[in-house]
Amino acid sequence: MANQEHRFPCDTCGSDLRFAPDQGKLSCDHCGGDQDIPTGGAKGDKIAELDYQRAIDAALPARDIEEIRVLSCPNCGAHVEFNSVDHAAECPFCATPVVTDTGTHRQIKPQGVLPFALDEKDGRDAMTKWLGRLWFAPNGLQEYARKGRKLEGIYVPYWTFDADTKSTYRGERGTEYYVTETVQRDGKSEQRQVQKVRWNSVSGRVARWFNDVLVLASKSLPKRYTDALQPWDLDKLAPYRPEFLAGFRAEGYTVELVDAYTEARAHMDGVIRGDVRNDIGGDRQRIHKVRTTTSDVTFKHVLLPVWLAAYKYRGKSYRFVVNGRTGRVQGERPWSAWKITFAVLIISAIIAAIAYYVSTQQ
Repeated sequence: MANQEHRFPCDTCGSDLRFAPDQGKLSCDHCGGDQDIPTGGAKGDKIAELDYQRAIDAALPARDIEEIRVLSCPNCGAHVEFNSVDHAAECPFCATPVVTDTGTHRQIKPQGVLPFALDEKDGRDAMTKWLGRLWFAPNGLQEYARKGRKLEGIYVPYWTFDADTKSTYRGERGTEYYVTETVQRDGKSEQRQVQKVRWNSVSGRVARWFNDVLVLASKSLPKRYTDALQPWDLDKLAPYRPEFLAGFRAEGYTVELVDAYTEARAHMDGVIRGDVRNDIGGDRQRIHKVRTTTSDVTFKHVLLPVWLAAYKYRGKSYRFVVNGRTGRVQGERPWSAWKITFAVLIISAIIAAIAYYVSTQQ
């Protein structure tokens, strides 16, 4: 499988075009020319779902596999695509200076892409506003935001899974009722209502079709931050076209398909247990056993847009991520020891002043 590299020269001046989120088309920074992106992907307008079993059996058609040239960061382990003209760079995920290698990585091709809807300025404004609310962050972090260092546009890999599930279960349905009991208190008899539960054995079946269960395919970013970027408007996924990646980087997946499906199944199992509880009914439920069979399991490798900034403070990297569709921001943050100490002293002084005022009034 040949390593494919895509370039999109401007028809007017020959400079490289980039995807402009505010225009939804390719744009030339040199002469201002633009170019529409053809509709549909390599296989048409419909995003292809791939068969999970064929994938783990290594039986996918060659057209669904590609080789990409990647950099593996020695610090955070990110796999980021680079083109042939890049020889040195800074890792966008942790700000570690790295030198690109010439190795290639064989992977399943992306089937869909959610294009950037916010440009770099919109992403930076969202991050700056978010940073402005971090009162105890070091001044250097605020200065970092004010300097306006550009954010890196990254397409982060995800897996989505579809599956048809049918489950049988055994459990118990609890019905609450009350009885009147007489108790002795301080030598007197009192009556009170006591709650009881009557349990009955039950069994049944539930079925659910899962569509687009989303699993992060990257280990470069803390999952708690990428999860907090949700929701994603997956109904706006477009068939993959390399034009959407022009001017951006794309990360290769580092969570393998089998591991991702294990995570997806855990999510499905949680939803199914909720269905079982609803099916059992009653006031309380006990689930003793659930047996689930799955069929028609399919998946997609998709790319979702993230604006990313990495900031180093006292030798440690901090990452900020911005949803490239909605502007939602998440990130790590350093704490300024002197600001916290100053705040504690101010609060202590206020409390002391209040205490003194109250004592003098008394």
